[in-house]
Order: sequence, then structure tokens, then C-alpha cells
Amino acid sequence: MGQKTGAIRNVGLFADGGTGKTTLAEAMLYNAGVISRMGSVADGNTVMDYDEEEKERGCSLNLSVAQFTWKNYRINLIDTPGYANFISDTYGALRVVDGAVVLVSAVDGVKVQTEKLWNLMNQYQLPRIIFVNEMDKPNANFETTLEDIKESLGIKPTPIQVPIIRNGELVGIYNLLARKAFYFEGNDVVEGETPEELKDTIESMRETLIENIAATKDELIEKYLEGEELTREELIPAFKEAIIKGVLYPVMLGSAIQNKGVRLLMDKIVELLPSPEERPPVKGIHPETQEEIERKPSVDEPFSALVFKTISDPYAGKISLIRVFSGKASPDTVVLNPNKEVKEKLSKPAYMIGKEQKPAPEIVAGDIVAIPKLKETTTGDTLCDPSNPIKFPEIEFPKPILSYAVKAKSRADEDKISTALQRALEEDMSLEVRRDPQTKELLISGLGQLHIETVVSKMKKRYGVDVELQKPKVPYKETIKGKAEVQGKYVKQSGGRGQYGVVWLRIEPLPRGAGFEFKDEIVGGVVPRQYIPSVEKGVRKAMEEGVLAGYPVVDVKVTLYDGKHHPVDSSDLAFQIAASMAFKEGVSKAKPVLLEPIMEMEVIVPDECVGDVIGDLNARRGKILGVEAKGKNQIIKALVPLAEVLTYAPELRSLTGGRGTYSMEFSHYEEVPAQLAKEIIEKAKEAQAEQ
Repeated sequence: MGQKTGAIRNVGLFADGGTGKTTLAEAMLYNAGVISRMGSVADGNTVMDYDEEEKERGCSLNLSVAQFTWKNYRINLIDTPGYANFISDTYGALRVVDGAVVLVSAVDGVKVQTEKLWNLMNQYQLPRIIFVNEMDKPNANFETTLEDIKESLGIKPTPIQVPIIRNGELVGIYNLLARKAFYFEGNDVVEGETPEELKDTIESMRETLIENIAATKDELIEKYLEGEELTREELIPAFKEAIIKGVLYPVMLGSAIQNKGVRLLMDKIVELLPSPEERPPVKGIHPETQEEIERKPSVDEPFSALVFKTISDPYAGKISLIRVFSGKASPDTVVLNPNKEVKEKLSKPAYMIGKEQKPAPEIVAGDIVAIPKLKETTTGDTLCDPSNPIKFPEIEFPKPILSYAVKAKSRADEDKISTALQRALEEDMSLEVRRDPQTKELLISGLGQLHIETVVSKMKKRYGVDVELQKPKVPYKETIKGKAEVQGKYVKQSGGRGQYGVVWLRIEPLPRGAGFEFKDEIVGGVVPRQYIPSVEKGVRKAMEEGVLAGYPVVDVKVTLYDGKHHPVDSSDLAFQIAASMAFKEGVSKAKPVLLEPIMEMEVIVPDECVGDVIGDLNARRGKILGVEAKGKNQIIKALVPLAEVLTYAPELRSLTGGRGTYSMEFSHYEEVPAQLAKEIIEKAKEAQAEQ
């Protein structure tokens, strides 16, 4: 029998990269007796960073899950990536955890990505404990870090511990709630004397803590103001309720790498963070009626779960990680996937401990488990009781912002590339692959250069596919600004069956974005009816390669108003060729110009970076549409040529110290300035000559 839902804690570790999340997870697994010795990220032997690419790069690229027991509670721990390039999995984790431990370095303070993650957690109303890590380092400062947390996250932190430092070393922790001092002896924690020199600090901090907790409950604040002593039995439930409501954020401290303060943190995860039963019901819709329905976090409700991660293993195949929100299921239970409208079998559910699996005899509301070999199911899908269907909102993953063209290094690689990319797409929801219809390039889009390079490296290691990345071509187009009337004549009559087609075309510009219009004004049958489509076909063919640089021609109107035919020698081909010749000549005479794609951008930056970013966008030929405030940030809206922002991600990071984000989508085509157009046309002609 599985653990009862009330005795489960689903907890995510969140912070910027390099803050110690994976090391903290390793220490927890060691304390819980899952592993006999702690591995290290530097040595590439941790439980959570098991992917070869993670070992090589020394950081988490994917989320990983470990299930363990602590004080008779089952903890499902999710270690999440912190670097912006690999943040996609973190969005999946946020949807399925019930509480979070947010790490902050006692040396570096709150880093950029931690701020962004904190704001995301606010959206999910996620209860949090803050763990000030790296207290073992020489420059560690708990008080300064508390100030930074207050300033950067815009909250009033509630410290529940005080560090005991001797000769620059963290030797113990004073627990303000329990009023006890704990000292570290190896991996053990033992109770000891309260340091005399800390007594005033402790008294002051405890008073503030009690006051903060009491202020959340009318009956407690009354007792407190009347000078009555509040008991632990009164304080803890009130504190937990305030944490769940997002009113208070407890702050703890320690050193993950030295396993100091980690056991105390594990105790507080169990005591202060909510069980699945203490979280609100999960809302969804009935897949057929679209009516809003919900599932309470109870085993008595119909089964429902969400797939929040897919692992594509070259040996084990596809593994789907699911969070069970309601009900229960045993191995081989058949469930409905309402997203794909198919039924799937929950064969061999297992608890994950890094890459290892432990069979789950029964899964219940609150569980996080792995399900192998689901045929149709992908990340973001709902799985539910077929008799009581529900469909949860899909997970909103960050959209890709940077694209590269992918080219196979050999014919053998070409054959394998689509399979490898398909596997990568299954695992990574912020990855997109498409073929550009104009440039014919295969484009891979991701959250940054490092993200895309890592995907390519994985493809080589896992599937033996070698590809190279190139800057994508800009899909320029050509159009006209003037009008022209031209004749196209294709006549070959030198004995035998000849070719005869003569057309007169009027070519004129259309408004931007109007596309192509063909008009037939033939009277008197000078061009027979059966050849009118041939003329249009010839024009459309000629539009594929413009006269300036071979880019497609758009936004033109072509009128066929006169022509000649021969009763024997005229043909479909003759009129196609005549029309093509006429169109090319007409475009040459009608003031042809080059067009470029313009992107509509939203750039979100801190107030102090607005000037630099606007200046940079102007230098990229951008047009600023407006600036509006959003919290401590500003949203800059602008129209910018695609050619100027192909590699904008690293450049924005440099301008804003990593605190800026952006999104963009195609807006329209616009004429390229003359001097720039001349350079682009020359380069295009050089490239054509080389081919």
C-alpha cells in the first residue's frame, strides 16, 4: 500500500544556476539513507545530474526527481535547472509541486534568475521556504543576505534560525522556534549551549518572529499584545497557515556541500510545507461539454494526473513523469488521455531516484511517478478515469527566442536527423523545429545558443547524428514600386511542331501584405481560354525568383490584357514561358525593391536598463512603439528588422546583466534602405555565383 496523501510532500528546489540545488538534493538523499556517500557536481557523480551532458557541463540541464522517506513522510523532491537556457523543465515542475525551497547564496545574494522564478511562484501561489546556502564560505553574511532578499524579492523575510559562527566557520544553528542551539558533529546534529554573545540577537529576532506569526491570527495577536506567552502548539499551525497563504516566508540557513543545516531543513519541509491535501482542488474542463470541473486532492475522487516531463532514453525508451492529483491506480490500469483522445495503460509505475526506478505497487493522489512506454502521450497531457474525464490546462512553457539552421554533416546523418530531432522535441518543450518554406533551411529554435548547442551535442552522443549549426538566412522578398506594360514572346517555328505564345502584361504594385492578384482582360479570344491558366502559372513560377537577388516576389497585380496565338503551334508550355519572360522584364522596369521581415518585439528590462536597451534597439534600426511599467520592470515594445535581432539573446543578456527577457513575432515586411539593400543584393549574387 502506498503512503497516505497527507504524508506526502512534493517539493521543488528552485534558484539560479550554481546556487547549490543539486548538492542540496544529494545531502538530503544521504541523510535519508538513500545513498551511502555524497557525490559532487564537480566530480559528475550526483544522483540528480545523471545525464552525460550534465556531467560534462557541471550543471543541471533537465529536472530530475528523487523519492525518499523522512520521519515517516514520503518526500518527492524535484531538482530543477536554474540557468536561463535550460529553464523549460522548471515550468513543468512549478505545476506539480506543493511547496518550494528557494536557495539564495550567502555570498552572492539573490541572483537574476531567482528573481524571475520567484515571480513565477507568485503566480502559482506556491508556499516557500528560503534556504540561505554557502554559509561555509569565507565571505558569507547572513544579515546582508536577509537585506538582499527583502530588497530583491520585495518581501519581508522571516528568519527562523540564527547562525553560530566560530573562527569564521559555521559550527551550529540556533532554532528560534524551539529556543535551542544545535551543533554539527560530522553529519550529526547535537543540542548544545546557547552562545552568550548571541543572546541579545536571538532575543530580538525571536521577538520579531513571534510578532510576525501572531499578526496573522486575531486571537494570537490579542494574547501577544496582552503579554501572554504563545506556545509552540499555537505558533506552528498559525505559521504553517501563513506560509501556505504566502503571507510569511521562513528563512533557514546552512551549507549543502558540508551537509550543515540540511537535516533541520528536511524537518521543516515536513512540518511547515503543505501536503497535497492542504492545497486547493485542481481545476480543469470536461473534454466533451467544456464545463469547468475540479478534482479535490483525495484518493476518493476519480483518478487524474498531469504529465509534466518526458524522458527519451535511447535504451529504456520513453518515460513519462506524472503527478497524480486525485484518485488512485494500480499497475496496468487503463486511463484516458483527453488531449489525444486515446486510452493508455499505466504499466509498471515507478518512483524515480535520479535515473533509478523503484516499482510503485499503487499510486495515490499526491504521488509523482514514472510511467514507461505511453504510446501517444506527451508532456502537458492529462491522464484520467475514462468514466469521469477531466482535462487540465496544458503547461505554459517559455517560447523559443533564437534560431539556427541545422545541416547534417553527411548523407548518413541526414537519414537519422529527423528521428533524433523528434526525440529531442519529446523531451524539451521549449524547442521548435521547422523547415522555412522560402529558404528551405531546417531551423531549430530554442531559449539561447547554449540550449541549442546542448541539444546538438545530445543528438551526437545518444543517436550518433552529427550536425552543424549556421546562422539562418533572412527570408527577404522582392516587390515593385512602379508600373510597367511588357510583351512576352516565345516563338519557335523552324519546321515540324513549333511553339507559339505571345502575351502583353500590365504589372503594378499592391499594398504591403496583399500578396498576388492575377486579372484576365482578354477579349476576342486573342489568347484562347485554355491558355489563360498557363499564363498565370508562368507568372507564379517567375515570382519564385525575383530579378534583384533571386528572392520571391510579392504584392503585385498582373493583368493579361492582350496576346497572340497560333492554331497549331500554341501550347501550355509556350504561354507559360512567354508569361515568365514578360513578368521578369516587367519587374525590372517597375522599380524593384528589396523587402525584409519586421518583428514585433516585447523587451522586459529593469528600470535602470531602459535607456541602454532603447539606444541599442534604435541602433538596430528599430522603431520604439512605447514603454510601459510592469512592477520593477519596464516593457519596451518595438518593431525591429529580423536581420538585426538574429542573435539578440546573448546581446540583451550582456546589456542587462542577464535580467532582460524578450519575445518576438513576425509583424510585416518593409522596404530595406537603399544602401543596405545594395549590399544584401551583392552578397546574394556572390552566393549564387559560388553555387
